[in-house]
Amino acid sequence: MTAADSMRLLVRQIVTFAGVGVLAAVGHYGTLIGLVELARVAPVPATLAGFVVGGVVSYGLNRRHTFASDRPHREATWRFALVAAVGFLLTGLFMHLFVDRWGAPYVPAQLVTTGLVLIWTFLANRIWTFASAGR
Repeated sequence: MTAADSMRLLVRQIVTFAGVGVLAAVGHYGTLIGLVELARVAPVPATLAGFVVGGVVSYGLNRRHTFASDRPHREATWRFALVAAVGFLLTGLFMHLFVDRWGAPYVPAQLVTTGLVLIWTFLANRIWTFASAGR
């Protein structure tokens, strides 16, 4: 694969990852806002519930469309779960800091948190979770 081909693949993966992220974010933010506004759940546990909803959406779409992975599900799912577990912990930590410690409104705090965690999940999933099984 040439450098230009590698760059095109990377750009395609980033664009597709962002599109999948929008769909996953609908589930995540819908759960977050619904739990906070309708069920009066605190923002940190509500966002963690939303993270799980978004994660379910993200796995299937990223495996098939973003990374076109040939890694068997029995390998990819536990790897994805481990990357998601780190993302889950980072989400909880950032939201705790932004909302509970620093008093930020929960939706803007979640937007910043999403951006930070997105970097981790893209890189970890690209390099490790969905990399070719032969790599």
